[in-house]
Amino acid sequence: MQDRSNLSLAASVAAGLGASVCCVLPLVLVMAGLGGSWLATLKVLEPFRPIFVAVAVLALFFAYRGIFRTAEVCEPDRACADPRVQRRRKWIFLGVATLVAGLLTFPYYAVLFF
Repeated sequence: MQDRSNLSLAASVAAGLGASVCCVLPLVLVMAGLGGSWLATLKVLEPFRPIFVAVAVLALFFAYRGIFRTAEVCEPDRACADPRVQRRRKWIFLGVATLVAGLLTFPYYAVLFF
């Protein structure tokens, strides 16, 4: 169960990056000193943004379900039964969920940077 929630967290970050690549990547590249007209080609990915958003939210849902329901179905001798491990996994989930939320909403507040 832990492996699935880890995979779901990784998938949600990847989908969050995919959903915001049309806006975040050009800003990062310009800040790094790279520029050019090829940055405009990243706008081609904007029609796929709703798909990436849906995948990110779905992956976060499965990660949430795997992390917060694990304590109920965990056997006493496994690592998931340790309260410290559970607490750490919940904090990691909170951090990843915050990162993904920031990436998904970036196109709406990106105008502040341009």
